[in-house]
Amino acid sequence: MILEENFTLANGVEIPKLGLGTWLISDADVVPAVKDAVKIGYRHIDTAQAYQNERGVGEGIRASGVKREDIFLTTKLAAELKSYEEAAASIDGSLKALNVEYIDLMIIHSPKPWMEFHKDDRFFEGNREAWRALEEAYKAGKLRAIGVSNFEEADLDNILESCTTKPMVNQILAHISNTPKELIKYSQDKGILVEAYSPVAHGELMKNQEVKKMAEKYAVSVPQLGIRYVLQLGLLPLPKTANPAHMKNNADVDFVISDEDMEILKNMEQIKDYGNASMFPVFGGKLK
Repeated sequence: MILEENFTLANGVEIPKLGLGTWLISDADVVPAVKDAVKIGYRHIDTAQAYQNERGVGEGIRASGVKREDIFLTTKLAAELKSYEEAAASIDGSLKALNVEYIDLMIIHSPKPWMEFHKDDRFFEGNREAWRALEEAYKAGKLRAIGVSNFEEADLDNILESCTTKPMVNQILAHISNTPKELIKYSQDKGILVEAYSPVAHGELMKNQEVKKMAEKYAVSVPQLGIRYVLQLGLLPLPKTANPAHMKNNADVDFVISDEDMEILKNMEQIKDYGNASMFPVFGGKLK
């Protein structure tokens, strides 16, 4: 059962193979969502400073009745923080907001501030500064693992060339009809676990007739097919939902997509439009 399986990060820390994403879930609504997820069997919760629900996530974990050490908690350093001082203060801010003694994984949310996401400046120096703050917090025991999100090859190289601790995770947009194969391979070849957010393309996969047909072939839902697909690529899916029925469905992925069908899904026509989500920077310019 997928909820009982783990990946192992480069530093030996185990991370549950399926996580609950909490983007766009309010600080109040995330409390019951986390409690429901933990009750169902989820042990991996993903939040971010930008989601403005860290307080609620922390409350949900405490109210779940499961020991803190049995939950894998991820948060993200705001994309706009590109100095050592800001990043260091913000790490402590997350610990306080979550009301925890340590965070299992903390990652830089984006190599560029969101308002600059489609501009040319890659903020190399700022990312090295933010990374130094994460390294320091990691060495101090505040963080059990550190990583990045939305980082392309040049962004990864910038960190790898100057760091003392390598990123353990790169969390990226990856799903059927948008699989950045080169970036996935590059990250994995460096010993970096790739996490896939929006494994159902923010709901847009539900409209894809080819995907629907393939899901019917396996007698599964479209989200189940999408989640299984990224798992078979060796990625860690982070489906977002506050609905307990969807949480259960998302975790029921103990089937195998054939090699032939995986090739069809890998080479499916690239998604062009994320509907209402296109306004968000990560859906407006896809990773290579």
